[in-house]
Order: sequence, then C-alpha cells, then structure tokens
Amino acid sequence: MSDPATTETTLIKPTDLRGILKYVPMFRDHVFVISFDGSVVEHENFNDLLLDIAVLHNLNIRVVLVHGIGKQLRDLSAERDITITDAYGAGPTDAHTLALALEASADTLQKFQRGLDGVGLRYAITNAVSPTEVGVIEGQDYGSTGKVKRIDVDSLKRLLGDGLIPILSPIAYSLSGEAWRINADSLAADCAIAMEASKLIFLSPREGIVINGEKRINMPADELSQILEKSPEHIDEANRTKADRSIYALDRGVTRAHIIDGRIYGALLREIFDKVGIGSMIHANTYQEIRKARAKDVQSIYNITRNAARSASLKSRSRAQIEREIEHTWVYEIDGSIIACMQLIPYDKGQVQEIGMVFVQPFYQNRGVGGQLIDYAEHTARNQGARLLIALTTQSYPYFKKIRCFEDGTIEDLPSRRAHEYKANGRNSKILKKTLSE
Repeated sequence: MSDPATTETTLIKPTDLRGILKYVPMFRDHVFVISFDGSVVEHENFNDLLLDIAVLHNLNIRVVLVHGIGKQLRDLSAERDITITDAYGAGPTDAHTLALALEASADTLQKFQRGLDGVGLRYAITNAVSPTEVGVIEGQDYGSTGKVKRIDVDSLKRLLGDGLIPILSPIAYSLSGEAWRINADSLAADCAIAMEASKLIFLSPREGIVINGEKRINMPADELSQILEKSPEHIDEANRTKADRSIYALDRGVTRAHIIDGRIYGALLREIFDKVGIGSMIHANTYQEIRKARAKDVQSIYNITRNAARSASLKSRSRAQIEREIEHTWVYEIDGSIIACMQLIPYDKGQVQEIGMVFVQPFYQNRGVGGQLIDYAEHTARNQGARLLIALTTQSYPYFKKIRCFEDGTIEDLPSRRAHEYKANGRNSKILKKTLSE
C-alpha cells in the first residue's frame, strides 16, 4: 500500500518556470537552513528532496543542512531491546542512549553522503557547532544532552563560498572530545540565527502547523507565540517544538520559518516558489503589510484591477487614473509582491470616506486578506475623524451587508461629487454605509 503522503503527487502542479525565475534575484546568495526529521530521511521521498536541494544550489541559494535521528534512534532501541531515555535530544540522555545516538547519526550521515553524491552536490560534514551541557534542570541531570554554545559562522561561510553544502549533525563534540546529543530543531534554529538565514525550513513527517484540527498556511509570529504561551495544547504536538523554535528564530532576526511535509514529492520547491505553498509559514510581522501605495506600484495595481474589471467585479480603471489616485490607494504586500489593493477616498474634508477598489489576487482569495483591508480602512477612517464610511458595489453586497455590518444607503448619502459620478457611470452599484462611532 502506498504512503498517503506520496499520493498527493498527482495533485501538485509543475512549478511555473516563470514563477521560479521571478524569485531567483530575490533569493540569490541567501542562506536557507533546512532541517530533516529522521523520519523524512528514512522516507522514500528523501532522494527527491536532495534533488530539490540541488535545484536550490544551482540557483545560487546557499543551503545548510541539519538532520535529526529520532526515528533511527527509536528503531535501534527496538532492534537491540535497549531502553532509551529520550529519542529527540530534548530530554535526558544516558550512556546507552548516547551510544545508540552516535550509531544512528553515523548511519544517517552516510545516507546523506550517498544521496548528495547521487545528485552531484559537494558537501562537508562539519564540526562548526561547539556544544555545552544542558546540566541539571529542576533537579534532574540531563546527562549527555547538550545545547549549542557557539556556531563557527566563518567556517560555514567559507564552505558555502566554495560551493559546498555543510551538514550539521545532532551529535557535537567539545574541545575535550566529549560527545553531546543536541535537539535537531534547536540546532537548526540556532544555525539559522547565527547565519542570518532568510529561511528556516523544517521537513517534517506532518503537514504543517495544525491548530484545533485546521492546518494554517500563513501565521504571524505574534499570533503563534500567543498560542504557544497560552494554549499550546491547541497545536499538533508533533510539530509543537518546531513551532516554538520558529518563534525563537524569528525573534532573533530570521524572517521566515516553514514547516512542511517532507514526504510529499515536490513539497520543498513548491513551498519556496509558489505563493500559496504547501506547508505552514510563520512570518515576522514585516512579512505581510498593508501600506500606502507608491508610484512604482501603479503597474501592479493596474494589472490586478484590469483582471478584476474583466469579470465586472471592479470598475475599469486606466493606468493614468490609478496614477492620479495613488495617494488614496493602499496595497497588501507579501514577500515583496502586491497581492491585493484598496482605495479609501475622503470627501467633505474627510468627514465621509469611501472604501473601494478592494480586490484580492485569486490565489489569496478566501484567506481573510480582503477582510483585513476593510478592517484597516475602517480603522484609518475612524482615526482620521470620519463620521461615515460608504461603499459602492455590484457583486459584494451580501458580504458588506451581512459580514461587515454595513446598512443600505441611497444616493442622498453620497457626497455631491460622488453622487454626480454615480449617476454618470451607469453601473447601478448598490450603495452601503456605515456610521463610525466615536
């Protein structure tokens, strides 16, 4: 019977080459830290993931690999009938567990060597990690469990500069030759921070962050942080540590963390080069931004509105008209790309403001983006002292009426200039209004 994760291959569209080329300048010479769960290393998709990494490498993206050994350690424990104290490097590590961990790490590194050789990549198994002991926590001695003391950034940068892919193992040695078992998720996060990586990517045997049974595609760091602090049980336990380490890395300068199912064919490239992706992305607060439009945004806004006008969901606007109205236009930007737009036009010295030209690119519709734009417009109008917010629509009447709590309006509610335009354009739009309380 086939693995259910691999059956998704028929659902994955080939990544558009033009889409990849758009990202190449953006990511060239950036560092991505990619962490493999031990389960993913053992999965049949492992060699395909290494082929994806070869694609990244050939696009001049600098990749550092980290691997876990949880599954390998559990398998050795069962095979040898040896009880282990912890499989993942977060709990105590006794002598028996450490001995098996050393063996599991060696076997896993050999698998990486064979696989990377097979896709023609040069690599280096490096001792760039300086460990220190975890010690005693709440009265319990953690034995040979360690944590990262320092990462030799210069040596990793030299390897990357020479075209090699560094591989970091969850076993690190002190200057005295003592072995310490480190949690791979923590190691990857520490490495991403030290290397000032653009992306920290966890390849997991799970689909991403699942909260109360619902997979989240994009999550702001502050939202995830609050859930981890107040209700961690709401997050799927299998990826809870990855979520925590993602927040840890984002708080220290890494801008994106991704948790994706490494068992799915093409998942890595799709997550990086497709706007929607396939896993969960946690982003620093600068990732998604509603901001005032600038002159350089005119063409992007024109492209968005032109597509919408074809379906009659927006009034057709010329490029020159958009340019004239740019000071009243806002955009929703993700990763440097404009994916939605909105206008907020003041009348009567700002006492009445009209929200319009709300449109979200199709691949981000039904994800709350339009609602965020409307919330932002209402908040902005209120802060500017507006007493009335109006909206004219031909296709979104139920949404504004039932969801946004607008009321039916008439032409008498429109400022005189807007009423004249309304009569002239012949669109017969529904008029809605919302009184803004103090």
